[in-house]
Amino acid sequence: MDPVTVALMAGLMMLAAMLYTSVGHAGASAYLAIMALFAVAPETMRPTALVLNVLVASFTTWRFVRAGQFNGRLMAAFVLGAVPAAFVAGRFTLPDDVYKPLIAVVLLLAAVRMIWPTDLSRAKEPRPPHLLIAVGVGALIGVLSGLTGTGGGIFLSPVILLMGWEATRRTSGISAGFILCVSMAGLAGNLTSIGRLPAELPWFIAAVAVGAVIGTRFGVSKLDPGRLRQALGIVLVIASAKIALT
Repeated sequence: MDPVTVALMAGLMMLAAMLYTSVGHAGASAYLAIMALFAVAPETMRPTALVLNVLVASFTTWRFVRAGQFNGRLMAAFVLGAVPAAFVAGRFTLPDDVYKPLIAVVLLLAAVRMIWPTDLSRAKEPRPPHLLIAVGVGALIGVLSGLTGTGGGIFLSPVILLMGWEATRRTSGISAGFILCVSMAGLAGNLTSIGRLPAELPWFIAAVAVGAVIGTRFGVSKLDPGRLRQALGIVLVIASAKIALT
């Protein structure tokens, strides 16, 4: 890649990391969209996005845990169902005209609910789900993650908030940890892809690191819960468009 292309990609990735980490996400769908925009080879895109996802999610998780905005028990229940399900689902490929429109619509509806939360602004005290329900939801999201090649946070966050299972900031912390575990599992499941990582990866890592530092600062303490949900809604709209158009 020429230096101008690398700089443009890095700048876009930094902005994506800022937005996504503010709501506890790592930005895999955005990184994939950016690389597709610049015609990066498909065999390079997935491992690159996963590596960036692991790095960003690690930092984001640490920031939310350090701020006390985390629920390890609930995250572990989701991960217990998600990791094996994502591993199995990653081996299958559904027709694009079946799963892409369905997932895009689901994300768009969730985005509308987040952007105009109405009664969510008067949410009651969070009540965590039964362990079996959490594991089952995690498994379902793991399947969607495996089919779409994402960390799963775009599906998990709206479910937790809409069901009233946890507070907004803690939901972001849970999503960050969940994405980290699922992304690591995805990367471990295809270690041979590491050999396809681009030479420009250090620049991309530096860019998303800067974005993550800025984004988590806002997500952890600066944005009020209502604005945080609206930011999540914007992320869901972007993810929905990416899935529908690629």
